[in-house]
Amino acid sequence: MVLHGFAVDARGVLHVGGHSALALAERYGTPLLVLDEARLRAACRAYTAALRAAWGDGQVIYASKALCTVALCQLAHEEGLHVDVASGGELSTALRAGVPPEHLHLHGNNKTPDELRLALAQGVGRIIVDNAHELRLLDRLARDLGRRAAVLVRVTPGIEPHTHRAIQTGGVDSKFGFGIPDGAALEAVREAARLPGLEWRGVHCHIGSQILDLEPFRLAARAVADFLAEVRRATGLVAAEVNLGGGLGIAYLPEDAPPTIPAYVGAVAGALGEAVDRHGLPRPRLCLEPGRSIVGPAGVTLYTVGAVKRIPGVRTYVMVDGGMYENPRPALYGARYTAVVADRVGAPAGEPVAVAGRCCESGDVLIWEAPLPPVEPGDVLAVFSTGAYTYAMASNYNRFPRPAVVLSDAARTRVIVERETYEDLVRLDRPLA
Repeated sequence: MVLHGFAVDARGVLHVGGHSALALAERYGTPLLVLDEARLRAACRAYTAALRAAWGDGQVIYASKALCTVALCQLAHEEGLHVDVASGGELSTALRAGVPPEHLHLHGNNKTPDELRLALAQGVGRIIVDNAHELRLLDRLARDLGRRAAVLVRVTPGIEPHTHRAIQTGGVDSKFGFGIPDGAALEAVREAARLPGLEWRGVHCHIGSQILDLEPFRLAARAVADFLAEVRRATGLVAAEVNLGGGLGIAYLPEDAPPTIPAYVGAVAGALGEAVDRHGLPRPRLCLEPGRSIVGPAGVTLYTVGAVKRIPGVRTYVMVDGGMYENPRPALYGARYTAVVADRVGAPAGEPVAVAGRCCESGDVLIWEAPLPPVEPGDVLAVFSTGAYTYAMASNYNRFPRPAVVLSDAARTRVIVERETYEDLVRLDRPLA
């Protein structure tokens, strides 16, 4: 039996990366984020192969905001991917991982002068410029350091895909990028090409995240190609590169049916190619920035059940040792997940239960309606598709230590992030004199 891409043995025990979920929980403790290394590498390779087949001259860039650790950046680099970083912290992590600076792409809608200086000093490959203030700031900083920064101008095409508003990024009303419809994007390209500290290479566009329909990606690719034709008509400039971001969704629930990686890449490349050919433009280098679709499906979070609270006629709460401090997505924007009892997969389900976290918030519920078999204290629950935007968004709310992260394959398991301790929580605190 296979569930969410993970093997289940004849006894109904879930295995992640070739190892029993119960054994992993016993060895490393819970809550525990386990990543299937083979699935991670297979997703990286699927993207690279699909882009090579559909376009030829292209580059896959791992969107590290999905899960940024030294080991994940190393793995992406080993698989031939560049790395997208969105802060000085992510940039420093990728550098610590040994990713060559020229393979890094710096994002952010409000980069600080210190972050830009760090990027310039290290020789980051591309800086994606997000607003007019940053254009001028980056030009000045680059000239001060005797550098010339290779930049992409981030554009927003006015496309709002069907996903949660919090993860839509391509509409007119967005904090990100320069609008195409109002002419701001064209003016930004003009200025980027004019400023002596900058080398304009092309444009970047990202319309949102967890998108399960291919048509918004096609629309965005066509809109960008139309914009590049407008740029050439107005300025004579021709883009060498186009980065169309990421955003491919994954299956969180049984009914979710995301496109495959080859289907997504083929749709984007096909729409862009048809549009640039129609305009008579030379084909630019095509970059894509997947994050969730690489690391999300490879992750399973293991929890130990504590109290079980039954309210007759209302609801049963199954309390686990994690919660919104290590996975804020359900509380933040209603994200939904699938869970199983790790050693009774396939057992008949009883009435749905609420899987509740430990934080002092009534809204700290990871799954409101989980169809599980009868659950008792000490059981191990496994929640699927947790590789992306869980540990990456974790906090120390209520002063809970963040969990460990383990990379698992058939040959071995490796801790790639140690579990925090109470000493870690107070390490930066300073008592009153």
